[in-house]
This record gives sequence, C-alpha cells and structure tokens, in this order.
Amino acid sequence: MHSLLDAVTNIGRGLELPQVLSSIVDAAVTLTDAEYGALGVIGDGQRLSQFLPVGIADDLAARIGQAPCGRGILGELIRNPVALRLTDLTRHPASFGFPEHHPPMRTFLGVPVRVRGEVFGNLYLTEKRGGTGFDSEDEAVLATLANAAGVAVDNARLYHDSRRRERWLEALSEITRSLFAGTAAREVLRLIARRACEVADADLTAVLLPAEADGARLTVEVAYGHDAEHVEGAVLPAHGSLVGPAAGADEPATTADAGGDLRAHALGHESGDPQGYGPMVAVPLPLDASACGALRLSRRAGRPAFDDTEVALVSRFSDQAAIALELARRRAESEELAVLHERDRIARDLHDLAIQRLFATGMTLQSAIRMIESPDAAERVSRAVGDLDTTVQIIRSTIFELRSAGDDRGGPGLRRRMPETARLAAQSLGFSPVLRIDGPVDSTVPAEVAEHVLAVTAEALSNIARHARARRADVVLTVPTAGDVLTLAVTDNGVGMGAAQHTGGLANLRSRAAQYGGTLTVESPAQGGTRLVWRVPLPAD
Repeated sequence: MHSLLDAVTNIGRGLELPQVLSSIVDAAVTLTDAEYGALGVIGDGQRLSQFLPVGIADDLAARIGQAPCGRGILGELIRNPVALRLTDLTRHPASFGFPEHHPPMRTFLGVPVRVRGEVFGNLYLTEKRGGTGFDSEDEAVLATLANAAGVAVDNARLYHDSRRRERWLEALSEITRSLFAGTAAREVLRLIARRACEVADADLTAVLLPAEADGARLTVEVAYGHDAEHVEGAVLPAHGSLVGPAAGADEPATTADAGGDLRAHALGHESGDPQGYGPMVAVPLPLDASACGALRLSRRAGRPAFDDTEVALVSRFSDQAAIALELARRRAESEELAVLHERDRIARDLHDLAIQRLFATGMTLQSAIRMIESPDAAERVSRAVGDLDTTVQIIRSTIFELRSAGDDRGGPGLRRRMPETARLAAQSLGFSPVLRIDGPVDSTVPAEVAEHVLAVTAEALSNIARHARARRADVVLTVPTAGDVLTLAVTDNGVGMGAAQHTGGLANLRSRAAQYGGTLTVESPAQGGTRLVWRVPLPAD
C-alpha cells in the first residue's frame, strides 16, 4: 500500500504528458512485479496510436519491428474495456500470436485507463516474476493505479492545452503586431506559416492562394518547414486534392495518413511535395466573397494526427492570414489613390500654368511677326510659334493621360512599351531612333491593337536596319483627342525604296492593318529616305 501511494504521488507530480505516461507504466511494472509492461493509447478507428513498452530492450524492439496496433489480446481489451486477467494468454480465443523475435509471454493482466469517463488507453502487464500468475490483489492495485493515472493524464492534458493556447496567443500577437507595422503581405504570410508550423508542431506548412479567377487551381504562395523549397511556387488543381474542400467548401479537411488518402496523393503528386507525410490538415483561407485559399499543415508519417483543438487553432491562424491579405490590398489601394491624386494635381498645374504661359507666349510672338522687317527673322519666329503649338499639343496629351483611368493594372501601356521597343531596335540600328507619342494612346487603344502597333514598329525599324543604311529614324505615334484613328509613322533618311518590290515584311504590316480596316502606305519624301505610315481606325467607346 505504501508503494502504491508513492506511485500515485509520483505520477501526480508530472505535468508533461510523455513523462506522465512513462511513469504510469514504470509504476505498474514495479507494483505488480511484472517482467514486461506497456501502455497503449487508443486513437482513431479503435486502434493504438501510441504504444509505450517497458522491459524490452531497444535492440530487441528494433528486431521485432512495428509496434502493436491493437489486434489479438490487446484488441480484446479495446473492444471490451474491463479488467482482463489470464494465466495463459496463448489459449485465449482472441490470441493473435507473436511476431518473430518476440519474447515468450503467458500470464497477462490488463485494465483500462479512463479519463473523464472515456477510455484513454489500456495498461498491459505480462510475465509476473517468480513463475506465478497475477492475482486479484495485483488486479486491484493495477485498477487503483489506472484511476490515478486517469487523473494524472487529465491534468497533463489540461496543462498541455493551456501551454499550447498560450503559445498560440503569443504567435497571434506577433502576427498582429506585424500587420499593424505595415509589413509586406508576403512577409506576413511567411511569418504565419512559420509560427503555425512551430506552434502546431508540424513539419511543413503551406499557404495556398487561387492561381485563377475561378479557383480551379491553387498556388503555394509561401511554405515553411521540411522540404519547403520543393513546394513553394507549385501550382496544383483544387479538385481532387486535400486542400480542395477547404478552398471550395469552406470547411477544414483532415487526414491521419496521407499515404492512404487519395486526396493527399493528388496534392503531393501535383505540387512536387515529397512523400513520407502522414497527418495533414487544410483549413479555409477566405479572401473575399468569391475566392478562397487554404492553409495546410503536414506531419511526417508515424506522428500523431491533428486533434480538434489543433484544427480550431490552425483556423484562427488562417483568419490572421486573411486579414494580412486584406490589409495589404487596402494599403495598395490607398497608395494607388494617392498616386492618382498626385497625377490629377500635376495635370491641373500643367493646364493652369504651363499651357497658359506657352499659349500667351505664342500669341505674343505671333503678333510681333508683323513688326519684324527681316524675312529670315520672321520665318524663324514663325517656326518658334509652330514649335510652341506642338509643345502645347504634347502637354495636353500628357494631361489627358494623367487624368485617364489607365493605371497599368492590365499591364504596361503603349507609352511605357514603345520606348522599350525603340531601345531594342537601337542595337541593330547603331543609333537610337527618335520617338514621339501624341494623344491619349493608353486610354483609347485596345490591347490587341497595341500589340500590333509594337510589332509594326519593331518590323519597320528592323527593315531600316537591314536595308536603309540610315543615320536617323523618327517614330511618331499619334491618336487625336477624339480617339477615332491611330497613325504610326516611321521615317528614315536612308537610301530610299527605289524600285524595290514591297514584299515580305511590308506585306505582313499591310495584312496587320487590313485586319482592322486600316491601310499601310510607303512614301519617298522629297528630302530623301522612306516614310512608312500605318493607320487603323479605333473603335468608338
């Protein structure tokens, strides 16, 4: 009795669950003078999820192989959780035999361990020392120890849950601070993946976002943990994968064994995720009313499955990830709005200050022409007035573009892509062509027409490089304010067309214009060289 009280006291001191479970088995073997003992923890499917043996050396356990899963006599106690005492377990109808290298065992005593009325596991003892069998006193002692063990396990579980919730709260607090500090969305997602992996004791965490508008495929935006480099950036179909129900049905999806779950196989195969994972959980990551991603955590094969508490806590992490993405989106919209306001201010200043001053200067010069006696001087002033008019047109075009809705969300516009085309052509020309863009090209030119404009420009400059032997090339892209026609003129000062046939590249340019009801003309200016004019009508708004 004194030994039993000491054992109960020692068990009650422990707060870490592995320590408590180990001390229970040691106490049971000592109190009953058994040679072998074990504690089996019951998991899903009425199978043993953990098996803690005492009395079998590590090298012998390695030779025996896989731990028992709950068949035979062990399964009998799981199916019928009452004390079981046998003088020869091999004669019991449920006896399943022993694997190779297993030591012989005959006498047996087993009792269930209950936690709050539910069977947590079973205590197994075999081979009482001295060659005798276990008696009713051993059974009573073991039953008393099992009751104390149930209380100790419950306390350890409560302590474990308390510590786990504390770590989750600390992690959530760190993520919240990062959100309000203005950290980039991707870095916040990486922090969420890392902290979720650490606190949930997972081996791999992945944040998956929709790769397409319909959510048919998901992209691993960030990953953290073992083999994360093989997963990050992968694109996988939502249908048939473990994350599909989370992203589509807005509910968590779990599996205790990825090796036997076809949904997990689809995820692993599609993402390049290495095999060897067992328990997995995927929870929804809501983005907006129509889109949803997923947060997925994985543990290596053989590790415990994610319990309900862990799934709920992972879902909270997913909510934090959704908040991070929403804040990043709102921050980007705020910055974009500030840029638009600045554009409007610049456009207003250009209109109210620059254009008015230029226009007044042009009027003053125009009125002064009549008072200039020298014809040469009058001609030079007239050209200056013309240059001012051209400058006013360019500024007005710029003002229109600044105030237009074109903000490159669908990709860079022609004003940004045309200079790149000219820069690439300069490598073969040997000089940089002069580029001028007039009018609201970004806001009035459709995307498909813009692609043709870039192709025509590149082809025209390529022809100049191959055939013209020119030292200058001018590219002028014009769209009037009315936005009804687009004109692209490419002029060079080379040797000219002469009697050459208009075939090959020119035929391709003419065909591109004809697709939109436009024209291509090739002219020979009086000062020499060649002028190519590509003109197409633009659709009305």
